[in-house]
Amino acid sequence: MKAAEGLRRLVVVGGSAAGLAVVEEVRRRGFTGEVMLVDAEPGLPYDRPPLSKQLLAGEWEVERLLLRPQEQWDCLQVTHLPGTAVVRLEPATGTVCLADGKEISYDALVIATGAQAVHPSSLGAGLSGVQVLRNLPDALRLREALGMGGRLVVVGAGFVGAEAAAVARGMGVPVTMVDPLPLPLVNVLGEEVAGLLQARHHAAGVDLRCGKGVTEVLAQDGRAVGVVLDDGAVVEASTVLIAVGAQPVVDWLGGSGVPLGSRERDGVEGVLCDARGRAGDRIWAAGDVAAWLDPVTGRHLRSEHRLAATEQGRAVGAALMGAEPAPATLPYFWSDQYDLKLQSYGFTGRQMAFTVVEGSLQEGRFVGVYGHRDAGGRPRQVDGVLGNGMARALRTWRQAVLDRAPWPASASAAAAPTAEASTL
Repeated sequence: MKAAEGLRRLVVVGGSAAGLAVVEEVRRRGFTGEVMLVDAEPGLPYDRPPLSKQLLAGEWEVERLLLRPQEQWDCLQVTHLPGTAVVRLEPATGTVCLADGKEISYDALVIATGAQAVHPSSLGAGLSGVQVLRNLPDALRLREALGMGGRLVVVGAGFVGAEAAAVARGMGVPVTMVDPLPLPLVNVLGEEVAGLLQARHHAAGVDLRCGKGVTEVLAQDGRAVGVVLDDGAVVEASTVLIAVGAQPVVDWLGGSGVPLGSRERDGVEGVLCDARGRAGDRIWAAGDVAAWLDPVTGRHLRSEHRLAATEQGRAVGAALMGAEPAPATLPYFWSDQYDLKLQSYGFTGRQMAFTVVEGSLQEGRFVGVYGHRDAGGRPRQVDGVLGNGMARALRTWRQAVLDRAPWPASASAAAAPTAEASTL
């Protein structure tokens, strides 16, 4: 397939899953021009979800995280520049400027710089024993600290914080997890499933302090020794993990004219793109850094899930080759915590209606569906599904999400959507 007119050199900034997907897609479609991948991190690009799971637990070593081994990169014929930071974009001249002063010209640019962990200065930024968990060095440093024992305090009960807490308890490390919300992951999963997670963490021995904030990290001789909560309580710690969210890496785009979202004005941060990932003349974005236009709602949305990064990268690669991208599949995420392997398709959230349609939350094997509420507060259709331990039923209800099936009248009536569906 012929590349878009004038495309001879493609530059991808960011060695992410999205960046890799762009590269593989244009090569798969027959692009023979030059492809450059500029990555601020050293080494070959790697997968991030296992950092807070298998790698942290010591079940995987670093080599298993690689998105592609060296021989596969060689087959892609990519000019790979690892450990190279991009500091500025000059769209007028079609160049990106590197930290060492060099400039690289492009015919098409893909921004795939992902997101970086938020670490407020008030929470011990730069203090020994205090860290975030976003990249490989972070995970290895935390794994080493957990192996030395002591007490871990996790600030934030989102995916990263909750998964790290579960791994630490599996290693026998005492854990306190603090979050201002009333339940772990409640905004993402809703109160019912979040209550199940709370019970699992309590059963595993986590000292869960929900509805509390951290006001200060205590230090002695330059190292963290504890945290102070907003109720005045002091919790001792030898390691403090700050897991309060992530923000898109867009600092290098300042002044470039590339449209950047703000939470106050647009409701979302990141590079604002059209529905196919285009952010400007010869400029595209994919992955955690990108906020794509949703043609249904007319709003820009940023998906921070692994599958979305790959799909967006493939879509951009297809567009660069003048092709229509494949239809997007459902948003997907998973989270491993203790004996739970939560998997979700579609949309979930605290403000959505939720009902269990198979199994039970009490037993831990279940499938539940989510639905957006209308003006009257009633869900009309199945917009998302989440389950644990019932893979076959989860696949059935995934199809219900794709089909925008009507909201089940009751959990019992919904246990078998149709005779045909129950055979899937």
